[in-house]
Amino acid sequence: MVEVKLFSGTQSRYLAEKIADFYGQPLADLQINRFSDGEIQPVINESVRGAYVFLIQSTAQPTENLFELLLTIDAAKRASAGYITAVIPYFGYARQDRKDKPRVPISAKLIANLLEAAGADRIMTMDFHAEQIQGFFDIPVDHLKSEAIYFPYLQEELDMSNVIFASPDVGGVKRARAFAKHFGRELVICDKHREKANEVAGMTVIGEVEGADVVLVDDLVDTAGTLCRAAEAIIQKGARSVRALCTHPVLSGKAYENIDNSLLKELLVCDTIPLKGSSPKIKVLSSGKLFARAIRNTHEHRSISALFVDRG
Repeated sequence: MVEVKLFSGTQSRYLAEKIADFYGQPLADLQINRFSDGEIQPVINESVRGAYVFLIQSTAQPTENLFELLLTIDAAKRASAGYITAVIPYFGYARQDRKDKPRVPISAKLIANLLEAAGADRIMTMDFHAEQIQGFFDIPVDHLKSEAIYFPYLQEELDMSNVIFASPDVGGVKRARAFAKHFGRELVICDKHREKANEVAGMTVIGEVEGADVVLVDDLVDTAGTLCRAAEAIIQKGARSVRALCTHPVLSGKAYENIDNSLLKELLVCDTIPLKGSSPKIKVLSSGKLFARAIRNTHEHRSISALFVDRG
């Protein structure tokens, strides 16, 4: 069978080590050099000729994380790697997936073009901001679901008989509905109104939450403004408790302060992005095992969808 090489970019080293540990082999030798002006030069210090190469790097800010990944893909391609998979646990710039007003970019499509131009043969990621981003690529995309991590955790940790799932906005209804359907529970929707980016002007809860333990479901948490306003609105409608789960902990600006001062009982996140701070309310669940299994299935030409719980 063709040899597998696992490489880690600078940003995702902490997660890549977990993935390699679950996979059962050490990370390959990738050295990231910098010129005096900060220019990046990845150097692959071992042969990858004909190998299945998996480059692990989230494209969270700063943007040099993305550029480091692109340069490493190019280096692997020029070193005659047999097949290159960009493993991108958090796919940055995914929120700009359409023209919602005049004269703005569709950044997610541009990033897809860059990854293909650099030489990626396949993309592996988890919980795109919008599932249709898969259609921006002309190469295979393995779109992993954090449900495979959260479903077992919730089943073990919570009394599901009193849980109601909620979407913090209309755009996330499909995601929250998958949780509600899996556990056979009700779904409510928080309808938010924004006057500008990262600032929620108003929040309305659609549905009954009286006496329930509510779980908010989202793909990422940035400033946490939406989640905190949603939690407040849900408690005001009579819920007993509110916790949230979000795959990607972007957590910028006053996010940690907002979470600490909120009515949220708990915030569950995955380790697709390293935490910049700490909060007693935040609990991190690892995605390392899921990515390791997906990498093995890719190498062995087995199903990726078999790793997920059926959404029905």
